[in-house]
Amino acid sequence: MKFVQPIRDQRKIEAIKQYLKERNERDYVLFMVGINTGFRIADILSLTVGGVKGTHIEVVEGKTGKVNTIKIRKKLRLALDHYIDGKPDHEYLFTGRSKKLSGAVGEPICTSTAYKLLSEVARKFGLKSIGAHSMRKSFGFHYYEKTKDIALLMDIFNHSKESITLLYIGKDQDKKDESLDEFEL
Repeated sequence: MKFVQPIRDQRKIEAIKQYLKERNERDYVLFMVGINTGFRIADILSLTVGGVKGTHIEVVEGKTGKVNTIKIRKKLRLALDHYIDGKPDHEYLFTGRSKKLSGAVGEPICTSTAYKLLSEVARKFGLKSIGAHSMRKSFGFHYYEKTKDIALLMDIFNHSKESITLLYIGKDQDKKDESLDEFEL
């Protein structure tokens, strides 16, 4: 299994947002939810329209079974409000054209579709080791860079150890790289 990385460059994130916004609203909103909540892709894909209408998004994490609640901030709220306008509460937020699971139209896209979308975007923007989980990792990376609050980030991610969170967001690799910049024989 390939270890994916966060998108470290804020300018690339902004460029990706603009590109997706112009290309496909569903994909833009998916990216916005991913980078602004830190939820796993499977949990994002299970969201319904009604689940994003309030001030917070609450998910029961498929991996841990724990409830995770994240506040919706301004930019995400604007993207969501435009996207869900006129849609019924019970509808999945990110539906595809295929009849994937039940044979009914209106099923959510699958994780492989989200992966393909982000892989395509990564190639377009010259990013390496990017996948669907990169949105979650990007949230963590930039949250940590801004706040340096590893304890709260651990709580948001439901991780049990600081070392797991630092490894997950790529900060361990960054530290190693920086230390080797000053070391050479």
